[in-house]
Amino acid sequence: MPVVNHSRYCQLLDQAMSEGYALPAINVLETGTLNAAIEGLAKAKSDGIIQVSVAAGDHTSGALHDPVLGAISLAEHARRVAEQYPINIAIHTDHCPTTKVDSFLKPLIAETAKRRAAGLPNLFNSHMYDGSDLSMKENLAMALPLLKLCHENEIILEVEAGVVGGEEDGINNEDAPSEKLFTTPEDMVLVHETLGQIEDARFMLAATFGNVHGVYKPGHVKLKPAILREGQDALAAKHGEAARLWLVFHGGSGSSLEEIHESIDYGVVKLNIHTDTQYAFTRGVADHIMRRYDGVLKLDGEIGVKQDYLASTFLERGRESMIARVVEACHTLKSAGKTMR
Repeated sequence: MPVVNHSRYCQLLDQAMSEGYALPAINVLETGTLNAAIEGLAKAKSDGIIQVSVAAGDHTSGALHDPVLGAISLAEHARRVAEQYPINIAIHTDHCPTTKVDSFLKPLIAETAKRRAAGLPNLFNSHMYDGSDLSMKENLAMALPLLKLCHENEIILEVEAGVVGGEEDGINNEDAPSEKLFTTPEDMVLVHETLGQIEDARFMLAATFGNVHGVYKPGHVKLKPAILREGQDALAAKHGEAARLWLVFHGGSGSSLEEIHESIDYGVVKLNIHTDTQYAFTRGVADHIMRRYDGVLKLDGEIGVKQDYLASTFLERGRESMIARVVEACHTLKSAGKTMR
C-alpha cells in the first residue's frame, strides 16, 4: 500500500484516538533499520510512522553531511518499500530544533511543494518543529508560520510544549529545569488558541509530563500522565470536546505498561520509539559477531569465514532482532492488528 496521503493520515490519527491506541513512530538511521521498521509493522498488522531526524539525514548522506539529501533518500526508499506491504505508513521528520529550521525543515517542505507542483504525492506527511529551546511565546511565534506553510502543502506539523529531558541526536536537555519538564493546562490551551488561528490546519502536540529521552532502569523516570488529562480537560472546558489534541509521547523507554496505556487514554496517538529499536538492531549484530568471533576476524594468520564477516550477514541478524522489537512495541501500544487497510 502506498504511503498515506493527508486525508488518510488524519484518519489514522483520529481512529487511534477514538479506539484507544497509539501509532508506533519509529526512528530510522539508514535503509537497514528502515526496512526492519516497516517489516515489523507489517508483521504486527499495524499502521505506523517512519521518522527521520537531522542526524539520520546527515548519516545517510555519508561524507557529504547533507541532512536534507539524506532525509530525501530515506523518504524515497520508504515510499518504494511501503508499496509492497498491506499496511499504512506515514513519513515524518523528528526533532528539528530552531537552529535547523531554515537549513533542514524548510528545504524539505520546499521539496514536497516541488513534487506537488509536478503532480506527485508529498515527500513527507508530517514534520516536527522542536522549539523547546525558546519560551512558549517564542516557540509558538515560530510554529505559527511553519504550520501555515505545512497546511498549504497538506503536511501535519508536530510542535513541542515544554522540554523532553535527556539527550537525543545532539539535543541535550539533561540539565533542563524541572518546571520545563511538565506542560501545564495553560500551555495546552495556548497552543490550541495560537495554532488554531489557521483554519482546518492539523497539528500534533508533544506535551511533556516528565518523559526523558534515552533508557533508564525502572523507577528512574517519574512520569505524570495525569498532566495530559488535565490539559485535555481544560481545552474541552474552554473550547468544547472537539478541541482535544492529538498528543505525542517522546522518551517512552523504561516506562511501565500502565503509564503508557494511561497516556494513550488521555489522547496520545503517536509514541516515538528510538532507543529500544536501535539497541535491538545492535544487539542482533553484536550477538552474531561475538558468537562467530573466529569467523568474523582473521585471527592468528587464519582466513576467517566469509559468510560470517559479510556485512549482509550480520546486518540481517540486526534486522531480525529489530523486527521482533517493533512487533513488541505494536502490542504495547495496542496498535497490533488494527491496520486501516
